[in-house]
Amino acid sequence: MYGLGKKRSKLGKWLDQRGITQQWLSKKSGVNNNTVSYMASDDNYLPTMNTARKILGALREIDPNVKQDDFWTM
Repeated sequence: MYGLGKKRSKLGKWLDQRGITQQWLSKKSGVNNNTVSYMASDDNYLPTMNTARKILGALREIDPNVKQDDFWTM
């Protein structure tokens, strides 16, 4: 979690700031929990378009204005 010394990506920091768990995101998006964990810790990770679409769909339940560019440059 945030502040415990783990490296966090933009996505990971976004989740931490809103108190959203990786497990919630995995369940809502249908993306494997290991993939979500990797995405939340590695700023260099570029998801496939399908994975990004699933993640953004789930995140838009929290913030309808979230954009792909908030997390990844593709």
